[in-house]
Amino acid sequence: MTDLHDDEDDNRPRTLTNSQVIAFMAGHWMGEPRRFVLIAVLMLASTACDLSIPWATRGLIDAVATPTSPTDKAWIAWASLSALYLAFYSLRSGMFRLSNGYYSRIMARMVTGAFGRVQAFSADWHASNFAGATVRRVSRAMWGYDSASDALLWMLTPTLIVLSGLAISIGLKWPAAGVFVAVLVVAFAIFNIVVSTHYIRPANLASTALDSQIGANLADAIGGNPVVKGFGAEAREEQRFSRHVDTWRAAQHKTWNAFNTVSWGQNLFLVVLQAGLTGQLVYAWSHGQATPGDVAFGITSFIVMAGYMRNFSEITRMLQKGLDDMVDVATYMRTEPQLADKADAKPFRGELGEVIFDRVTFGYENAARPLYQDFTLVVAPGERVALVGPTGAGKSTFVKLLQRLYDVQSGRILIDGQDIAHVAQGSLRRAIAVVPQDPALFHRTIAENISYARPEATEEEVILAAKRARAHDFIAGLPKGYDTLVGERGVKLSGGERQRVAIARAFLADAPILVLDEATSSLDVETERQVQAAMEELMVGRTTVVIAHRLSTIRGADRILVFEGGQLVEEGRHADLVARGGAYARLHAVTEAGA
Repeated sequence: MTDLHDDEDDNRPRTLTNSQVIAFMAGHWMGEPRRFVLIAVLMLASTACDLSIPWATRGLIDAVATPTSPTDKAWIAWASLSALYLAFYSLRSGMFRLSNGYYSRIMARMVTGAFGRVQAFSADWHASNFAGATVRRVSRAMWGYDSASDALLWMLTPTLIVLSGLAISIGLKWPAAGVFVAVLVVAFAIFNIVVSTHYIRPANLASTALDSQIGANLADAIGGNPVVKGFGAEAREEQRFSRHVDTWRAAQHKTWNAFNTVSWGQNLFLVVLQAGLTGQLVYAWSHGQATPGDVAFGITSFIVMAGYMRNFSEITRMLQKGLDDMVDVATYMRTEPQLADKADAKPFRGELGEVIFDRVTFGYENAARPLYQDFTLVVAPGERVALVGPTGAGKSTFVKLLQRLYDVQSGRILIDGQDIAHVAQGSLRRAIAVVPQDPALFHRTIAENISYARPEATEEEVILAAKRARAHDFIAGLPKGYDTLVGERGVKLSGGERQRVAIARAFLADAPILVLDEATSSLDVETERQVQAAMEELMVGRTTVVIAHRLSTIRGADRILVFEGGQLVEEGRHADLVARGGAYARLHAVTEAGA
């Protein structure tokens, strides 16, 4: 199983290089090739105007510095210079206007694609990664793309074109000065590439990882706010969060200092360029080898070049930070889901609910031995089976394998004669309705939570499902009824109310297989009776798998399966197993003693 960024070790270096992240960006640029080409043409045209300004300035200075020059020549030179400035700003404005919609669509595709890929990752991956950190990474990548694209396409590319073009222009008139400028430009580019890769990037990645940790810890503490309040631990959590923020602050301070150091080096190149270029031009003028217009050309060339080079520190910062903000999402998109559908996967089609575990061997990663070894079991259509046994015996694993949240190492699992490893996962899971011990509800309306099983369900079908789940009465008593928002994970509802909403959702799903995972263990007696009655109706005509520690809730099961260490040690009906005096009888005795 591929391990992406386990949050327990999130400060380790990322594996993707800058060039790989840029390739990821380029793939998005090519999503609209015509728009990209048009924007690039506008960028190149505006850069050409900027590159021509020193030449126009030279013509104007020569025209006004020569007493015998006609006045019309000066006005023509003035008009040419003014037209270049007008064209430059107009083309740049048009380029950015076209870029706005282009960028927003790419950012939308990027975050949507990242969300889809993260959803496709296995349950084990999600269990190993903080949701808050994942959210931070995905949302940060959008703005990382915005910054990196601006820096790379509309800032860095024109900078390199202008610096190279003016070096050539100067070299055509004064070869020695041209060589000097060219060497300095090449050295400047090499300096920036080296320090960005080997000096700035490591510091920036560390602070970016810690930024993700801030999101992770913030979400963790806020999500656990009832526990925090229950123990009066607000001050303790604030101190804990403050320590994380202080760690990030130190790393971010180091990153900013790295940028500042690089900026100082870039400015040193600028000083050398100014002194060397203007010094050579003054020397040429003093020896009659340059006109005032030539000197103005050189000075204007330096001013244009300096404007671009002076911004190079900010460009470097934007580009490197943008690339580092995207590296997580780029990694996600290059990583195949751990449990991908097979190439020949077909939609699951079945209505009976027959389940067969055929010589299944399965063990968790890093476990000393397999939990299941050549495990075989047949559950008949419509049969009610209960899974009991101590913690770690393999009950929950049974359900996870049934849903194909993990792949078996050998053997196969069949549902209605179909090997679940060769059917589309989404269609398989829609055929299995699960009512867990602690149902997870979305911060949406009650109606939306119930209809999540079948979004196209009508209002009447939603209400009918709620009535069958014994949920309609409490929903109708709420101020907004079915339009009531339930809060994050359903915190505005009681445990019994959440349970009945989950049962209503299962009714609406109308799946052939039903899994009840400790669905009543945390309820009071009166609520348990209501939920149990709803579940009894829900089980009718469905293959049902019940996981239970309270053995009183499974007396009516067609078959009780007793697990120990992944092995099926006993099976039978309640009365028979009690009379047998084995493992189930011991569990029953403990339960009765604690009742």
